[in-house]
Amino acid sequence: MISRRNLVGAGAGLLLAGCDKVVQVPAARRILFAGEDIQRGLQRALSDRGALAPEFTRAQMSPVFRANGTANPGTPAYQALVDGRFADYRLQVGGLVDRPLSLGLAQLGAMPARRQITRHDCVEGWSAIGEWQGPLLGTILKAATVRQSARYVVFRCADLIAGHAYYESIDLIDAFHPQTILALAMNGAPLSVAHGAPVRLRVERQLGYKQAKYIMGIDAVASLAGIGKGKGGYWEDNVDYDWYAGI
Repeated sequence: MISRRNLVGAGAGLLLAGCDKVVQVPAARRILFAGEDIQRGLQRALSDRGALAPEFTRAQMSPVFRANGTANPGTPAYQALVDGRFADYRLQVGGLVDRPLSLGLAQLGAMPARRQITRHDCVEGWSAIGEWQGPLLGTILKAATVRQSARYVVFRCADLIAGHAYYESIDLIDAFHPQTILALAMNGAPLSVAHGAPVRLRVERQLGYKQAKYIMGIDAVASLAGIGKGKGGYWEDNVDYDWYAGI
């Protein structure tokens, strides 16, 4: 199977004149393909990052929408939130911002919301169409006043996998995309635990593993280095999934 990372690398070869022979030299390959910044830059150049994902009608919604990833964090802290019906939940927004925020569900629910019916494409090969509702991530980041030095947004989640804290990240291009929301509801009802209650990310131009669930904190950062293993997310760190999962 050819990964997106290899495909983009091949695209780089096509963009550089006379590159076929050069890329066969190990030293030249290290220079040409070194670093995630080159990969991300090429991905941006080769796709329309501002395009909208297809949206559907209620008649097209899937009768069953499987839960991807963790179905319940199962930690004492998360269970306490569930038992209290998330009354004590606070979304912490920090990092490279001028105005750190601590938002409860009532505050998030009072923000202007977007409702969208989109298709969730899982890397495991299945898809489902569902309706999501919640505030635009961009609205929250604007309220926090993200600094110009920030390049990425990192999502800290409540779930642990093999003892490792789950996290994900996107860049500011996707963070301010008009279909990128913090979903509070799915198919007209508050999120269930299996689907990421109380808050999950919907970044509709990317594959399902980028739709972080159980979001507890959001940090604006200049670099992904030093976060986890530095590749931008739990699956990227541990299973070598591509950081940019655009579809």
